[in-house]
Amino acid sequence: MPTDPPDSTDPTDSLPPEGAAAAVAEQPWQRLDRRTVYVTAISRVGFAVLVGAVGTASSGTPLAWVALGGVLLLTAGIVAEYVRWRVSRYRVTAERLERRFDFITHQHRSLARERIRSVDIAANVVQRLFGLAVVTIGTGQQNDADRIKLDPVAQPEAERLRAELLRRPESPAPPAEPAAAVEPGAQPEPEPARVTVLARLDWSWIRYAPASFVAPLLGAAAFGAALNVAGWFGLREGVLKWAFDLLSSAPIVFAVATVLVIAVVVGLVGSLVFFAERWWDYRLEREPGGTLRIRRGLLTTRSISIEERRLRGVEVLEPLGIRLVGAARVDAVMTGIRQNDGDSKSDLKTLVPPVPKAFADQVAAEVLTEEVAPTVAARLAPHPRAARGRRLRWALLGTLIPAGILAGLGALLTGVLLHLAWIYVLVVGPITVLLALDAYRNLGHGVTGGYLVARSGAARRDTVALQRSGIIGWTARQSVFQRRAGLITLSATTAAGGGAYSVYDVGESEGLAFAEAAVPDLFGPFLERVGPGSS
Repeated sequence: MPTDPPDSTDPTDSLPPEGAAAAVAEQPWQRLDRRTVYVTAISRVGFAVLVGAVGTASSGTPLAWVALGGVLLLTAGIVAEYVRWRVSRYRVTAERLERRFDFITHQHRSLARERIRSVDIAANVVQRLFGLAVVTIGTGQQNDADRIKLDPVAQPEAERLRAELLRRPESPAPPAEPAAAVEPGAQPEPEPARVTVLARLDWSWIRYAPASFVAPLLGAAAFGAALNVAGWFGLREGVLKWAFDLLSSAPIVFAVATVLVIAVVVGLVGSLVFFAERWWDYRLEREPGGTLRIRRGLLTTRSISIEERRLRGVEVLEPLGIRLVGAARVDAVMTGIRQNDGDSKSDLKTLVPPVPKAFADQVAAEVLTEEVAPTVAARLAPHPRAARGRRLRWALLGTLIPAGILAGLGALLTGVLLHLAWIYVLVVGPITVLLALDAYRNLGHGVTGGYLVARSGAARRDTVALQRSGIIGWTARQSVFQRRAGLITLSATTAAGGGAYSVYDVGESEGLAFAEAAVPDLFGPFLERVGPGSS
């Protein structure tokens, strides 16, 4: 879309207030890119063909009627997108970003530029073919009223908007000037700040993809997807009968092993494809002006910007499968995480995919501009043995209750369930006990520099380093059983990330003293009540 090049200076700077207001009012409104109509047409054609094929095959509807429905669907989509393009406008002034929609209803949304904290860019395959992108501008708040989406604009315009809207008055982009000769003895001008690459995709990381919990889920999802596609064409019963006849002719052990092997192979291949699509051309960069930028994606490319003053810490995540192969993932703890933008919440804050643990710690340190990551530097204090007992009791209950239900049903219905009950105890019992012991070993808390560090979890070990200055309060929880064991769970409340980060099952006096040391004056009254001489 042709646009006027941005001026290096604001034309309203030299005007009196009334003149500046008039100049802002004269800023031209711009349209979204007209090629959005072509993108919609291509997408609708593919959808109409799919719906037509499914409708003809599954219901026996005459092809002429299906074709007519497809044409109507295509026409309606193109007309709706054309109308949306005609009635949508946006403009950027010296003070605000505005978007206007004038049709049956009139909408005028405006964001103050000083409140803008993120400008994210995304483009799917068809949009990239036309050189388009979707720009989402946010203020760091979680509600839709604090976001404006420009869908779509030309890719050069998207990059221009990102650079302009994230530029801060304290570090304006200098206008380009011709290079001047340096006089003898004079000191040369310092070079402008450059983009620093903190991490770049290493294809050896793909080996960690099958270790993720996503792999078995993809295998199961593949079976469901195959049945759904067969159902579209009225073949589901036939497919199920064919698979049942094929497996029933073989020994039961061979049949079960065959299904499991197919599921594992499909899950492994799917996890590799999923990783490649999600993290293709991944880069984590630090840009001048205090912005972290994450770029990634094959079919749908994304550019996610994180303003560093929104950072309150990092999380080093080690799901069990990934931890067993020595890998970890790094997430940002930041304010204003959007709840939903066509992508999962975790993707918006993920700084690094599963990588070697040492490299994850290195990136965490560089993101926080520390020599050593706080998650490594902190000496974590262990938790009382009573915390181990609690985890073992929960593990035993998680084993015995389902086994008891199976045994009860077996006594009433069939002896097969009785056998399943003792098999369940023998198989699941040792696993839950091992996980409980591992969960206890992973418990820890500490303070290093300006960060509070807490670790917990077994199936998903999570080590969080949270800025102490970002903690706005503490929540203390103590159940009846914790009170008898002298334990307490403390949650540090913050406006960032999940909103609260917990130190589980720590000794009562030790936990309160730790909370007071981490953020003084918040728990002082509690310490006075539990100290010496208290009743």
